[in-house]
Amino acid sequence: MTDATDLLARYLRQQADLGMESLVLPEGLRVGRPAVAAGAAGPPRPAARERAPAAQRPVKPRSGTGPPDTWQADAPPIPGPGIIVPAADENLFRDDPLATATLDDVVKLVASCTRCPLHATRTNAVPGEGPADARLVVVGEGPGANEDELGRPFVGRAGKLLDDILAAIGCPRETVYIANVVKSRPPNNRKPQGDEIEACLPFLYRQLEIIRPRVILAMGATAAESLLAARGSLASLRNKVHVFRGIPLIVTYHPAALLRNPHWKRPTWDDVRIARQLLDR
Repeated sequence: MTDATDLLARYLRQQADLGMESLVLPEGLRVGRPAVAAGAAGPPRPAARERAPAAQRPVKPRSGTGPPDTWQADAPPIPGPGIIVPAADENLFRDDPLATATLDDVVKLVASCTRCPLHATRTNAVPGEGPADARLVVVGEGPGANEDELGRPFVGRAGKLLDDILAAIGCPRETVYIANVVKSRPPNNRKPQGDEIEACLPFLYRQLEIIRPRVILAMGATAAESLLAARGSLASLRNKVHVFRGIPLIVTYHPAALLRNPHWKRPTWDDVRIARQLLDR
């Protein structure tokens, strides 16, 4: 299989996974000529043109692992404003060790944290991962069984789907910071309780304060409600540009929910493309 055909096949699989009803062939990718029956005359071939040497031909820059800029096809417009969460009063936290913690410090503090009962049943804390200069931060609910075993966020089937989503918008996982609201797995993957969220949120707040991304993508109701300090259905929080302490925030479905209900893949694809547009503003 040629490199171009392999790239096309991977791109089409990503689009199908994201629930695209029509698949757009990216500019620059070509498939083989249709077969012609034996003895039949094929279409006239254009006259050969002299081609510039490879070193002289312009190369279109690419980002991510998929074809360049294909996410822009039929991308939805950027929606109107939503909830605005103001910056916190710095004086309230000046005596907290988190106030001056680095990302590495946060990892260590999470690993030794006993602020809530979840620490007693976890295998590994899952503080989050990604570059300190990430332009996009993805926030989920909490670790599941795979995350608890490996100490990494968003692994397993839901993590693979997230990787595909990020690659499809030109933001490969290694360029994105990924974290959860709670850093320890709730027993039996239940939803985190209010006191557990309250105990863990300062770690996430500090991570966002250090990274200062251009956009936050809140995946799932727990992430959205925790960051926006608001109650509401996911449908009511989607399709708005919220602002968390000066950072645009987009709400969408959690990848695990997409595995249960594929009908949510298309709206999620719209949401992440809105977030992607905001990255370039």
